[in-house]
Amino acid sequence: MPAAAIAARSNSKIQKRKRDAPAPAPTPESTRKRAKISKVNKTAEVDTASKTIEENSDAEDHTEVTKRSRPRNNAGEKKIALSLKTTTHDISEQSNKGISDQESKNSRKSKKGTYSTKTKTAVVQAEEIGIKSEEDIPKEIKSQGPSKEDEEAVADGDGSLKKTKRKRKTKEEKEAEAMPLASRTKGLHMFIGAHVSIAKGVQNSVTNCIHIGGNAFALFLKSQRKWENPPLQDANRDQFRLNCVNHGFDATRHVVPHGSYLVNLAQEDPDKAKQAYDCFLEDLHRCEALGIRFYNFHPGATGSSPRPAALARIASALNRAHRATQTVTPLLENMAGSGTVIGSSFADLRDIISQIDDKSRVGVCLDTCHAFAAGYDLRSPAAFKKTLQDFDQVVGIKYLKALHLNDSKAPLGSRRDLHQNIGLGFLGLRAFWNVMNEKRFEGLPMVLETPIDRRVECDGKVKVEEDKGIWAREIKLLEGLVAMDSEGDEFKKLEASLAKEGEAERKKYQAAFEKKVEKEKRKELKTKDIGSFFRVGKGKAKGKGTPRNQDEGSDSPLSEIEDDPQYSS
Repeated sequence: MPAAAIAARSNSKIQKRKRDAPAPAPTPESTRKRAKISKVNKTAEVDTASKTIEENSDAEDHTEVTKRSRPRNNAGEKKIALSLKTTTHDISEQSNKGISDQESKNSRKSKKGTYSTKTKTAVVQAEEIGIKSEEDIPKEIKSQGPSKEDEEAVADGDGSLKKTKRKRKTKEEKEAEAMPLASRTKGLHMFIGAHVSIAKGVQNSVTNCIHIGGNAFALFLKSQRKWENPPLQDANRDQFRLNCVNHGFDATRHVVPHGSYLVNLAQEDPDKAKQAYDCFLEDLHRCEALGIRFYNFHPGATGSSPRPAALARIASALNRAHRATQTVTPLLENMAGSGTVIGSSFADLRDIISQIDDKSRVGVCLDTCHAFAAGYDLRSPAAFKKTLQDFDQVVGIKYLKALHLNDSKAPLGSRRDLHQNIGLGFLGLRAFWNVMNEKRFEGLPMVLETPIDRRVECDGKVKVEEDKGIWAREIKLLEGLVAMDSEGDEFKKLEASLAKEGEAERKKYQAAFEKKVEKEKRKELKTKDIGSFFRVGKGKAKGKGTPRNQDEGSDSPLSEIEDDPQYSS
């Protein structure tokens, strides 16, 4: 018999013995293997049913998931891992096509997201190559998010699916956003701009100013609401300097950084004073690194200490900062005057400057809203002239190095620091005509700090968005006031239009201001009359005045106060 025939017969006998032999007792290992095989087979059956539905519905996104779940050559692990990470909305599609609740339930994977049956198959394949959870996915694969065409279906708490689409801006959209909102005016002696953002680097402040058509700008050199900040990057510093040169900005004249709101150089507590000074000095060093000369800051507040002592501490800190730097010039900003804030009077600024050793390295930034709120009128030509005369006589016009251009939501002398858009507030357009036609302001940086937040309704919800076009329009508005006839029809029509636009808000703040004044008067009257009452009582002890238990009649000042519901308990 040939050898091949013998081997075939022998193999046939062996197979027969195996079939006739009793089944071995199941072991834990064999049980686990059978469960795994059953799981894979069940998944394949459900996947086949899903495939039939997809062919009928022509769902391209399901096909894309299947492609991603198939390993191809050396990229197989990467494709499977991406499928494990990416969720899809197959379940929602199945429900729409009439899949039974049971089939839909089988196709879910209970985890943070909801996976389709195809992704479930990818999970099984991923486990076979050692990826058992998202933590096992390599970092380089994790970092790759879905493409802009990918849709994600994320399960809510109730099991429902919420579809979101990751939209990326197209090249055309990015170019449209980068287009300037207004062109820069050349050859004008008034340099107007705004306080712009430094998002993604201080160097971007230059292009942000160009975007609104500005010729001057303010910026924060770091976060104004944190004490600790990362150091200025050399690359950002060099790019800022280069941008200034390329776009014709003189950083020594027309760039005015704003100091941190946290800094109070009048601070009495030694530890807090050191913290404030260190933060202040760090900003001055950044100015010098960027080639910036001026640095604007709020003087501070007295707290519980006497005013002269607080002013002396500010001057001492400036003298110390001068010795630690070489070129930067700090500018004191005038303030609105609420509470114990320093700088609401020109006398405060004068008293600080008088104690500075190197007076060539100190100056003032005049804020129009703050001055108006502190009681300095700028509206009529006569009032504007009077305010500048006061400033020159008390401080000295030579110390004026920059301006903040803001209208005021609050009335004259309100001591409220509430900025309003140009022409809409209590200052009105005529005050800014006075500013833009003042010869002594030529060449100075003028910075807008007017509000640009706008409430926008979208899908039934109201959200706040920035509209930088407001600054672009205000810059052109102010530039247009130069040499404009303030008594001509063009100016009067523009003035009336802006005044009407802000009328409702002015009425609201006027009513609030009057209510506050009335309340303060009543409080003062109550204090005065109570003092008078105790003085009368004190006189009785000396045999003078009226006994306290005697009826004082209706002419008593206290009777009116007691009858007033505001003072009744």
